[in-house]
Amino acid sequence: MNETTTANPVNLTAKDFSSDQEVRWCPGCGDYSILAQVQKIMPTLGIPKENIVIISGIGCSSRFPYYMNTYGMHSIHGRAAAIASGLKATRPELSVWIVSGDGDSLSIGGNHLIHLMRRNFDVTLLLFNNEIYGLTKGQYSPTSEQYKITKSTPVGSIDHPFNPSALALGADASFVARSMDRDPKHLQSMILRAHQHKGSSFLEIYQNCNIFNDGAFEIFTEKTSKPEEALFLEQGKPLVFGASKNKGIKLDGLKPVVVEIKDGVSENDLWIHDEKDFYKAQILTRLFDDPHTEAHLPRPFGVFYEYDRACYEDVMNMQIEEAIASKGKGDLDKILKGRETWSIN
Repeated sequence: MNETTTANPVNLTAKDFSSDQEVRWCPGCGDYSILAQVQKIMPTLGIPKENIVIISGIGCSSRFPYYMNTYGMHSIHGRAAAIASGLKATRPELSVWIVSGDGDSLSIGGNHLIHLMRRNFDVTLLLFNNEIYGLTKGQYSPTSEQYKITKSTPVGSIDHPFNPSALALGADASFVARSMDRDPKHLQSMILRAHQHKGSSFLEIYQNCNIFNDGAFEIFTEKTSKPEEALFLEQGKPLVFGASKNKGIKLDGLKPVVVEIKDGVSENDLWIHDEKDFYKAQILTRLFDDPHTEAHLPRPFGVFYEYDRACYEDVMNMQIEEAIASKGKGDLDKILKGRETWSIN
């Protein structure tokens, strides 16, 4: 993370981050909203454009670098995390962003993704999750729900889908959050929080593909259903939702249950959100409807977890500096031989 300031020393605007390229997504695609929110956030970071790099893989989302007036690279399928890791290791002063889709990062790129997060490179990863392969015209993806009928699964997918945020937490990402394309203010706040974190920031964004998977997240974005179906997390505040803010989440042991806030139950009895609680974060990322019961649970949005730990590039460069400082003291032959050597008389 580069130092973030509320001031804008170079007087940039959102327009300054818009390239001269024609934006070529399908009309109505959720990617337009995400692009707009990133462009609005960028001027507030206080970072010169030449110090910002956006790296993508392959997919609809991966056209992003063309539309941002910064440095960038449209790389190859699933390799954005690997390329971003190399860049951050050699140029740690840069603000490095990764833009990828659920197919790009969770299928062919899954291995690179988990190692990026466990190493904790200081990069911001925006994962556009539309639960479908859009660029290749509507095949099921690693996040598509079971029994989904697509061109590649005409009688329904039998794959069990990934839960991206739970996967990121399992790979020890030091920042994990979720937002959606159709809530611009929330999305802007989550992009800003992800950037402000020093370490691997994973932001899952529910993104509507109106051509091949239209309405996949409609229940969380429509005004009539959103208050009852979306749970917005706020640090230090109880988990409250509902059109009248009359519902909340309690823990029955380790099991989340929905309760009504009325006589005998107050907000003080509810689960209080703590972004530093790793164990409760795991429960939150898996707060979906329980297929084994009739319990109906809202879907959480916000920061699940944030933890400060050393970044890979910082430790690596510290080792290099120490090696340079001790020049002449190393013994290459000894290093090559290793410790497992024996002398035989």
